[in-house]
Amino acid sequence: MSKKTKYVYVCQNCGHQSPKWVGRCPDCDQWNSFVEEIPEDKNNSFVTATMGHPQSIDSISLDPQHRQYTHIKEFDRTLGGGLVPGSLLLLGGDPGIGKSTLVLQVAGKLSENGLKTLYLSGEESPQQIRLRAERLSIHTEHIYVITGSCIEHLFERMAGLSPDLLVVDSIQTVHTETLPSAPGSVGQLREVSARLLRWAKETGVPTFLIGHVTKDGAIAGPKVLEHLVDTVLYFEGDRDHMFRIIRAVKNRYGSTNEIGIFEMKETGLEEVGNPSRIFLEERPNLASGSVVIPCLEGTRPVLVEIQALVGPSPFGMPRRTSIGVDHNRISLLVAVLGKRMGLEMGDQDIFVNVVGGLKVDEPAADLGIISAMISSFLDKPVNKDMVLFGEIGLTGEIRGVSQPEIRIKEAKKMGFSHCLLSKSQLTNLKTFQGMKLIGVESITGLMDVLFE
Repeated sequence: MSKKTKYVYVCQNCGHQSPKWVGRCPDCDQWNSFVEEIPEDKNNSFVTATMGHPQSIDSISLDPQHRQYTHIKEFDRTLGGGLVPGSLLLLGGDPGIGKSTLVLQVAGKLSENGLKTLYLSGEESPQQIRLRAERLSIHTEHIYVITGSCIEHLFERMAGLSPDLLVVDSIQTVHTETLPSAPGSVGQLREVSARLLRWAKETGVPTFLIGHVTKDGAIAGPKVLEHLVDTVLYFEGDRDHMFRIIRAVKNRYGSTNEIGIFEMKETGLEEVGNPSRIFLEERPNLASGSVVIPCLEGTRPVLVEIQALVGPSPFGMPRRTSIGVDHNRISLLVAVLGKRMGLEMGDQDIFVNVVGGLKVDEPAADLGIISAMISSFLDKPVNKDMVLFGEIGLTGEIRGVSQPEIRIKEAKKMGFSHCLLSKSQLTNLKTFQGMKLIGVESITGLMDVLFE
């Protein structure tokens, strides 16, 4: 008689194993995440790399690592200055957002310097990739395309090619023959990513992993996948809009606050060098509920327009709808307005939108949000030449924020002449020619300066 196959149920979110199926994972509380798998054979487990010799921390070289510049400035800025040799990068985003297009453009730029790229596709045919390259006007002999899903076969092909860049599209389709589970399962993702990580470190070849995302917008698979890689990039944006934002949420070789902004065109993704101008070019003139705030994305200041619409609710339960800002923050600011200024908006429908698809999550946007709501509620337009930034406390005080000089310089460059900020920061700021700085201690003093 043949030996009966044993099965185990594995959570596809955290990797927790159970001898029987359960509806809710006891570790991560995820529902309906258990999938039946065959447990991996310990005898066929992957052998990890040998350890190096211990060395004194003072003897470790501090020479900066040489980076490969892709000559796509927005992309290089997000990575911290370019591709680091041997780095493993995970790129996630919604289907159709432009992940494959971006990576193919990066490969095309590197091929101009004679660098070879191996593009492994587990989802598309070589003809589809060639059609995309034609649309992007990429004609080169240095980009090699291979289709398949077996990691062992991939290593065999790379041994003879010796590429300078590896692209895996997507990591959920790749599997190893040493594990019996299906591609995309927790065990397969962990094993394949570990092998690619070891190969990248040993050869010094930068490697891109393109990952699927779940309904919640997170990269599919266990969190161990994000822990393994050196850099995690998210490609954000609405497919119905032309702007795309690439954001680093993890970066071992640079800042995690940098963003790159692109515009999707027929010929591919085009860099947006001056995003402030793009986000403000269609701003309405003398419209109530519209203000401009200078927000910081890493080291880059970006001027964005915040719009608010406040009106009586025709239903018993007023609505609070926000796009680009936290709706809980709006409820907090509405309560502060009612308590400290006497502007009761509890029975009003409130809609807040950040124009252009950006997400603003820093406290410096509080003053802009609250000013837009006041402007819409009173139906009075805010001074069109004014920018605002500051954090609002529960007692109504306006607090200072980080790097006000950079924000003011960007506003001055875009032609604004007034800046409303916390009064506590005026003493440490130098004067800006052509820019009038207005300091306010509390939201009770907003009415005197907001509608000049």
